Amino acid sequence: MSDDLTAAIERRDLDAVVTVLSGRFAFPADGKLVRDLIPDVIRASGVEPLIREAHRDELPGLLRAKLEEELAEALCSGHPEDPEEFADLLEVLYALAALQGLTPFDLESIRERKAAERGGFEKCLVWLGNRAGDAA
Repeated sequence: MSDDLTAAIERRDLDAVVTVLSGRFAFPADGKLVRDLIPDVIRASGVEPLIREAHRDELPGLLRAKLEEELAEALCSGHPEDPEEFADLLEVLYALAALQGLTPFDLESIRERKAAERGGFEKCLVWLGNRAGDAA
């Protein structure tokens, strides 16, 4: 992570985080991906949104950009452990997985297999490196 991005996250400055990320990840200039009902929410506020349907070949890039956006929001929110932010991240991950033909159930099966093989994060272990002279 760059020093600029780290500093923006520590300040919880979402605008600065988006600026740094947009420079690094080239957010699409022709719009951003939104949830299906967001146009209705915008209309209900008295404004007519300009919407287009994304082409299938641009979805991976749009979803990656959305994942970056949602992660930045989670990191910059006053409550990064907010379940709403977790749900937003999951929604984008599920959409990315669907592009590969995977269902939420498939992802959970993979997660369970990896947890059985390598463990989870229940013990809250922090790796500090290896002792000098020990083989890797």
